[in-house]
Amino acid sequence: MDLGIRGRRALVNGGSAGLGKGSAKALAAEGVELYITARGKERLEATAEEIRRDTGATVVSIAANHATVEGREKILSVCPAPDILVGTCSPAPFTKDFREVTVAQWEEHLSIGLISPIEFIRATVDGMCERGFGRIVNISTGASKFPNELRTLSGPPRAALSNYTVAISKSVAKHNVTINNLLPGMHHTATAEQRFGELAKERGITYTEMVQEWIDEWRIPADRFGNIDEFGAMCAAFCSTHAGYITGQSLVIDGGLSTSTF
Repeated sequence: MDLGIRGRRALVNGGSAGLGKGSAKALAAEGVELYITARGKERLEATAEEIRRDTGATVVSIAANHATVEGREKILSVCPAPDILVGTCSPAPFTKDFREVTVAQWEEHLSIGLISPIEFIRATVDGMCERGFGRIVNISTGASKFPNELRTLSGPPRAALSNYTVAISKSVAKHNVTINNLLPGMHHTATAEQRFGELAKERGITYTEMVQEWIDEWRIPADRFGNIDEFGAMCAAFCSTHAGYITGQSLVIDGGLSTSTF
């Protein structure tokens, strides 16, 4: 299916790895003019080159920390008027005891998971309205809808983001601008491979065995972790012309782990 976004400008913050990379790849395959950002220049440029090679798309990489004012200014100076805005970041660390979370950690992850996406939306949404097309997708976390102590630093800031985006989505929908959230569960990402790889090493087992233990413990019905390409395809679908009547929604993508009627 042609998603109808060829030639559109797409900005993917946090696009060098993981779910951001999967989303960037899927958008590039649809022929967008792609801008990807991340803090680490080396991995970012490697990802940009990979996407260029695999898709033939125009890809501009911007090394910057989108959680800072300076970083946002740098990114928006290069891509001030995206038609598509996708935002994500490295997941917050697991928190086994909520009492151990410090004020500094709260401030850091509120900056990354709440303030940054809000500021990018504020900076770009009016231009989308004027042009009569805009797609904003925040890559959030399933923990924002289904709280878990392990995800104390991850869920609450992004729950606030969902609240904010659903509220403001109403005022821009008439301009063909949609704002939605994707709430992933466990996927094979660089962060997951690092975390579960370290746990596996401590236990003297393989990464695959460690992942399966997690799947069994949490009873993931799909009996596997997701992959970045299938997630990216869903993100691209939300960015398509065909998704113009879907806004203010938060879609859980977790292999059936969560239990909720709606």
